[in-house]
Amino acid sequence: MAISTFLYGLLGVMILFILFNRFDRSNPYVGGGIRINPFPFQLRNEHRRILENYFTFYKNLDAPSKKLFESKLARFIRAKTFIPRKMPKVTAEMKVCISASAIQLTFYLPDVYLNHFRYILVYPDEYYSVITRKFHKGEVNPRHQAIVLSWKAYVEGFAANEGINLGLHEMAHALHLENTIRNEEFDFLPKEELRTWDRMAADEINKINQGGHPFFRLYGGVDTFEFFAVAVENFFERPQAFQDYNSKLYYVLSRILNQNPSNMV
Repeated sequence: MAISTFLYGLLGVMILFILFNRFDRSNPYVGGGIRINPFPFQLRNEHRRILENYFTFYKNLDAPSKKLFESKLARFIRAKTFIPRKMPKVTAEMKVCISASAIQLTFYLPDVYLNHFRYILVYPDEYYSVITRKFHKGEVNPRHQAIVLSWKAYVEGFAANEGINLGLHEMAHALHLENTIRNEEFDFLPKEELRTWDRMAADEINKINQGGHPFFRLYGGVDTFEFFAVAVENFFERPQAFQDYNSKLYYVLSRILNQNPSNMV
């Protein structure tokens, strides 16, 4: 009887030990000494050097956040098919910089990788769309699961830092659409903040279409999707000016994206 009681007690202790270690995220070992890798996707050294040379958002992160950014970036690159258009190939620099724009936007949104959009098409310059019969610098096509970019326009926007950034603009469109597409990433943005954003955005769009705007460029007045993308560009590139113009609008977008770029400047 005593032996049975002892064995049951020992079994109970072992079960508690296993459960404790399974749910204690600070413990790097789970069952049998298997180490959990907090960054399962490893970025190639070549890609890390590109980030270090060109991507300010990444350079402003602390060391643990840089590791997380690298892991998320490696996962994003691995999940997408990069397709060159009117040029020989999509270079490593193109892949890293374009993908880093997506990670910058989604960095503080857990497990959001724009999964619906499997293809990233890269043109060297503006391209003619047979669908719209117009020349474009970029677009997002949910039907074809594609994000399309002009590399020249991407570089120009990235270098200017004046609130016009093609990479952030198109990734903002993809994010906005991804939130409405019924897949494993569906409905991840906060509903109440989105409702508040829509109300406030309508006022800003009216200002744009009534003869100009003191802050946002004219293209933001096309519709709510374009306004969101234009606002995202300014949110990251001119955060202090955005706050000075309309702090309430800025902080609603900050809650939607779960980050505040002005804290990183």
